Amino acid sequence: MNRTSVRIDARDPISEAGIVSQLRPRPEVRLVSTEEPDDPDVAVVVADAVDEETLTTLRSLKRQGRSRAVLIATQLGDGDLVRAVEAGVVGLIRRAEARPDRLVAAIRAAAAGEGTVPPDLLGKLLDEVGRLQRTVLGPRGIPFSGLAAREVEVLRLVAEGWGTAQIARKLSYSERTVKNVLHDVTTRLQLRNRSHAVAYAMREGLI
Repeated sequence: MNRTSVRIDARDPISEAGIVSQLRPRPEVRLVSTEEPDDPDVAVVVADAVDEETLTTLRSLKRQGRSRAVLIATQLGDGDLVRAVEAGVVGLIRRAEARPDRLVAAIRAAAAGEGTVPPDLLGKLLDEVGRLQRTVLGPRGIPFSGLAAREVEVLRLVAEGWGTAQIARKLSYSERTVKNVLHDVTTRLQLRNRSHAVAYAMREGLI
């Protein structure tokens, strides 16, 4: 069996000990300490609430991009769900529901790139996504892919080997506009450079 490496990030030792005691006997996972140099497959963050400290921890994990985050929270409301997802969480569990089998299932799903959300909150998350598309993304011409039509066009030309000046002439933009488009894409989607942006667009089937 391919064991999933897991690191626990809890604010208090009692919470950490409780989660560790549930996971240690499980053959599906391998617990790693903060002293180990390699990043785990999954980081389990344990918190009372989705407050600013918790969000800072989650955003840090997202920026590092090497471990997927599962959040166990005592309080988990509608707004908390959206904020946690925006911060990069792929799995959410209420602490009262964090039984060993459910916790291991969420960890294994996260390692496979799949999400876990409490069933009663899933519909509310979808409603929020729909509202976001209607009121924010749609009016700006941005689909769920996160790229507007002109951003896709610029990336398509970059993929074909065109330089900034050539793209500007082709699309009747200034060179500054082309640079701004590429900068906006890489910053908004947390991509490393224009090559990474092209790879993202190709992976999403946009170009």
